[in-house]
Amino acid sequence: MSGAEKPLPLDLALVHYPVCNKNRETIGSAVTNLDLHDLARAGRTFGVDTLYIVTPYADQQQLVSEILDHWLTGHGAEANSDRRDALALVRLCDDLDGLYAAATARWGERPTVLATGARLAGEGEHSYQGVREAVVAGRPHLLLFGTAWGLAPEVFASVDGFLPPIWGQMEYNHLSVRSAAAIVLDRLLGKR
Repeated sequence: MSGAEKPLPLDLALVHYPVCNKNRETIGSAVTNLDLHDLARAGRTFGVDTLYIVTPYADQQQLVSEILDHWLTGHGAEANSDRRDALALVRLCDDLDGLYAAATARWGERPTVLATGARLAGEGEHSYQGVREAVVAGRPHLLLFGTAWGLAPEVFASVDGFLPPIWGQMEYNHLSVRSAAAIVLDRLLGKR
C-alpha cells in the first residue's frame, strides 16, 4: 500500500479445521493455492489488514510456507510485485485459539468475530451496513470463512454473530469460498 493507504481494522480467516464435509461431519480440509492467492488479492483490494490461514496440519502449513516464500522472497516476488503485495497479508495459525490470540494481540483487544456461511439465519445476524460502519469507525472485526462445506458447528460457540448468507435467484447455494469472500468484501467495503 502506498503511504496514503492504510488497511482497515478488518481481518479474514480461512478456516480449514474444524469444517464440515457434505455429510455434516467435522473434518479438516486441504489448503489450495487458488484460495490463498484469490483471498489475498481480494483482501488487498478492499483494504483488509490480515488474512489468516487456519490449519493444524504440518504438511498443509509447509505448503502455505512454500507458496509464500516463492511469492514474497523468491522469483515470484521479482516477477509479480502485485502478487507479492497481496500475499504479504497472509499469516498461519494452528487453530482457532491461536487465531483469536493473534487477532487480539494485533488490535490490542478482541475483535468482533463474525462467521459466514451459506445457511446461517436467525438471532446473531449482523447487517453488512452495520459492520461496514463499525469497521470504518475503527472497531476491529474478524470474519471467518469455512472451506469444504462450511464451518463446523463447534466454531459458532466462539463467535459474536454472523453475516447474512449470499443468495442468488436459485435454491442452489454452494459458492466457492473465493467467490463468497469477494462478494462479502464488496458488500462491506466496496465503493458506493
